[in-house]
Amino acid sequence: MEFTIPLLILAIPLFMFLLLGLAGMKMSHKLAGVLGCLGMGTVLVLSYYTAFTYYFSGNPEFISAEGVRLQSVIFNVDWLAFTPNLVIRLGFLLDPISAMMLIVIPTISFMVHLYSMGYMKGEKGFQRYYAFLSLFSFSMLGLVVATNIFQMYIFWELVGASSYLLIGFFYTLPSAVSASKKAFIVTRFADLGFLVGILILSFYTQTFDFITMTSQPGAVFASTAGATFMGCSVLTWAMVLIFMGGMGKSAMMPLHIWLPDAMEGPTPVSALIHAATMVVAGVYLVARMFPVYLQVPTSLDIVLVVGAITALYAAIVACAQIDIKRVLAFSTISQIAFMMVSLGVARPEIHECLGYMASMFHLFTHAMFKALLFLGAGALIHAVHSNNYTAMGGLRKYMPITHITFLIGCLAIAGIPPFAGFFSKDEILSAVYAYSPFWGVWMTAVAGLTAFYMFRLYYLIFWWNNPDYHHRPHDGEMAMSLPLIILATISVVAGFIPFGKFVTWRGHEYIIEMNWVVASVSVIVAVVAILIARALYIRENDMPKRMADSCRWLWTAANRRFYWDEIYLFITHKIIFNGICRPIAWFDRHIIDGTMDGFAYITNQASYAIRNFQSGKIQQYVLAYLIGALLLAIVTVCCVL
Repeated sequence: MEFTIPLLILAIPLFMFLLLGLAGMKMSHKLAGVLGCLGMGTVLVLSYYTAFTYYFSGNPEFISAEGVRLQSVIFNVDWLAFTPNLVIRLGFLLDPISAMMLIVIPTISFMVHLYSMGYMKGEKGFQRYYAFLSLFSFSMLGLVVATNIFQMYIFWELVGASSYLLIGFFYTLPSAVSASKKAFIVTRFADLGFLVGILILSFYTQTFDFITMTSQPGAVFASTAGATFMGCSVLTWAMVLIFMGGMGKSAMMPLHIWLPDAMEGPTPVSALIHAATMVVAGVYLVARMFPVYLQVPTSLDIVLVVGAITALYAAIVACAQIDIKRVLAFSTISQIAFMMVSLGVARPEIHECLGYMASMFHLFTHAMFKALLFLGAGALIHAVHSNNYTAMGGLRKYMPITHITFLIGCLAIAGIPPFAGFFSKDEILSAVYAYSPFWGVWMTAVAGLTAFYMFRLYYLIFWWNNPDYHHRPHDGEMAMSLPLIILATISVVAGFIPFGKFVTWRGHEYIIEMNWVVASVSVIVAVVAILIARALYIRENDMPKRMADSCRWLWTAANRRFYWDEIYLFITHKIIFNGICRPIAWFDRHIIDGTMDGFAYITNQASYAIRNFQSGKIQQYVLAYLIGALLLAIVTVCCVL
């Protein structure tokens, strides 16, 4: 494949960022929005062309004579050279998972661009908003097609900067500014671990290149020569530290605290961050480095445990949120954790790493129905001017398009057949059960909670009561409704894609076979959870309040996110600031500075006392000289006598 089209995929959003960022204020809102949509629409077409060429052309550049799907570097330009082997390059890598992301990212980004034409109409900074969207899309595209881990890190940081700008878009709101800083700072701590892991790995392997590391993972393990630190191999440390970067971006515990607050940004931004880009970057990172992770199973065990705990925690918290965007935020954390668990249980001996392909499958389907749910939430907020479900109810009568599409999203994420989430979620459950029945039951419970809290949200919004609205709610304009319809359609049909044929493991096709025992159990659990939600929330009653009152401590703890923010505030303010930093500051101010100030005072006073010796009066100097000479003569005479 010529490098022109892949280069344009990266160049167009970067150009649109510069154009709208520098000249946007000279444009009308409509022109800026149209240019942003045209730019991303062009990227969408080029990305689809590139992905479909890779999957279906039969080009020997991409598929060998044996039918093995190959990794192909379209272009790779040297940027920085540390040693002849250790070179940072900027390039474009095309393989099964990057080609998949070339479908996911532009699709969701274009839907968000189009939707924002209606949702953000009239907002101050409209042109700036579209510039930031283009920068975000450029950053994520550069991340997923990176040919080496350092290029990924560069774009990884650009994604962080872009998200900071978008989350804090309403910069006049203190809550938005606080949320953007929180997201930026928390992910920077995680990225420090990522950078250290990269440096350790590259020191021993003498390469940053993905193909070199993943095609010969045994050589990567051998390059460490059995080096250990604190009882673990150096390679284990490197891969765990790299995973730490993924924990931050994908909001895994305990680095999850930034994601719910990121809802302070515009709702279309939430769809972009949660569905297709930023939060799945951690999953993509582990998948990209997966052959190396297989060399150190301990690191995959950590991925599994972190993912499983995070999935359950986020699902419980989602059951007690009032803000509909925060329900979806914790849903995202839980679903991303599902993908992490799937990667954590993937082993070659278990159905040829079924978990790897199931994770990528769920990444694809989740992007579609989670974008649908967030954009649907945006339509609801746009209609009633509130994020809280307490200001909603009975909206199915007023917003039929939003109602049907949101219901499809709920059915998909709950794993009800034939919607997309059923196929991908049950592939994950099949992989987890094959690895460990204990973790299988654990994740089935999480899936049941997912169905419950999503239909709790659905019934509270569209059924429950029918409040007196000041203005009659209605569906958004076509620019907002069309993306909902498109994403709902994809959420219905995407599960029928023979995913294992395209996102291959070690280049070979793997035909996914549904485990109907696991699938049947999970569907029954989901249906029971939906029926419970229906009984509790389909019409206004006091049963939910009585249940909450009966276990008030649990409801309060879940509503307060189990006090993780308070824990962080206690650690940072009470322990680090008051317990460590303040005593150090006192010692510095009063002991070190006081001692130095004392020396300065003594020196200053002494200089004042003897300053007359340097008066500049010659007569005074002569008199002092004579007195000194006379005293010297007297002393000399006395000594002689």
